[in-house]
Amino acid sequence: MSQKSRSIRLVTEIPGPKSQAIVRRREAATPQGAAKLTPIAVESAHGAVVTDVDGNQLLDLAGGIGVLAVGHTPAAVVDAVKAQAERLLHMCAIVSTYEPYVEVVERLNALTPGDFPKKTVLLNTGAEAVEAAVAICRSYTKRQGVVVFEGAYHGRSNLTMAMTSKFNLFKKGFGPFSPEVYRFPFPNVYRRPKEMSAEAFVDWHIQNLDHCFMGIVDPSHVACVVIEPVLGEGGFLPVPAPFLQALRRLCTQHGIVLVADEVQAGMGRTGKLYAIEHSGVVPDVVVSAKSLAAGMPLSAVTGRAEIMDAPHPGGLGGTYSGNPLSCVAALAALDELTTPAFLSRAAEVGERLRARLLQIQAEHPEQVGDVRGLGSMLVMELVKDSESKAPWMELCASLCAETVKRGVITIRAGLFSNCVRFLPPLNLSDEQLDEAMDVVAESLRVVLERHGVSKGGAA
Repeated sequence: MSQKSRSIRLVTEIPGPKSQAIVRRREAATPQGAAKLTPIAVESAHGAVVTDVDGNQLLDLAGGIGVLAVGHTPAAVVDAVKAQAERLLHMCAIVSTYEPYVEVVERLNALTPGDFPKKTVLLNTGAEAVEAAVAICRSYTKRQGVVVFEGAYHGRSNLTMAMTSKFNLFKKGFGPFSPEVYRFPFPNVYRRPKEMSAEAFVDWHIQNLDHCFMGIVDPSHVACVVIEPVLGEGGFLPVPAPFLQALRRLCTQHGIVLVADEVQAGMGRTGKLYAIEHSGVVPDVVVSAKSLAAGMPLSAVTGRAEIMDAPHPGGLGGTYSGNPLSCVAALAALDELTTPAFLSRAAEVGERLRARLLQIQAEHPEQVGDVRGLGSMLVMELVKDSESKAPWMELCASLCAETVKRGVITIRAGLFSNCVRFLPPLNLSDEQLDEAMDVVAESLRVVLERHGVSKGGAA
């Protein structure tokens, strides 16, 4: 690739002096709990290219942790926000009605899976929407129990922290947590017993659901089952379709509401607007956020009308929920996200990215234990050797730090924080993706050598 066609342009070491100065100010003024994954300070961004305050240009494979499916500063979204800012910044949907709010909920009612009457409530964050979804399900069923799964991430509020599985990073020292949350095993096919096939492992988990609904919680106590169709923080583990289908049958049988948490996996990330569409399963309630409004804070709970109508008037909402700026951003984003061309491109990006990751795995079969995900929502899981599959968290941290130094933003994921996750803006070009993945491949070679591992060798 010629220098002219490259998107990465480094004029200082990363982090540069201006980034270092701003980050030091941040560290002095904010608590250590408000962590940062990279040492750069950003000046601007467009598409898949991020420019830091030192003038370095980097390629973004993190996408705001899944927020930027339509890329940084997409023109249609920027124009819509600018125009709306001149008319109405805030009113509060509790006080009165404005048309962009109505248009967003109408769009989501039409777009979410299921051929039945639906209603939608708008909120601000994924955690807020998940918590609202649980409240709605409890109001509808008159039950308290909430079933979630190992490896799940649902947010940082007290209830959603109780629902979240990754204890040390998100929950340590913050309890007590909300009660009536029951955690079931998740069929992580990569970490199955050696003697079991993938199909047998999934079948066992399906059969074990009946045991869980006896030994962990009785189904008559359960208001909802909340599941990410692709685990996010859990390491981009797609839920096997037969497992989702079994959950659907059990929820229908026992009058339990099935909630799809599509906060990270939704909005075209997997090649369909909602990840659960790949399984053919229709949930009762869908939670949307992240890429829904292209970087503006907006989330939504969409579900069967009779379920959504269960809470009393005044039981849902918030001061900023469905802010006009966020609503017009969502409308512009949805215009792009729902086009066949965009969804086709999302699938193409996923295929090209997966092929590059599989090449890297072939070069380092001992350390790249697994490449997985759905569509363009992919990870590579780093391990100390392919036999033990012992998580190698330090290698993951070293790799992400090295790619940033070389001009590519990557971040971690996984229950053990040993997965490098890829959530690129889906409007990046093939050339940009190849350029970024060349950096990832070279960075892994470099950090493995630092850890004393030769090509193809064990740690």
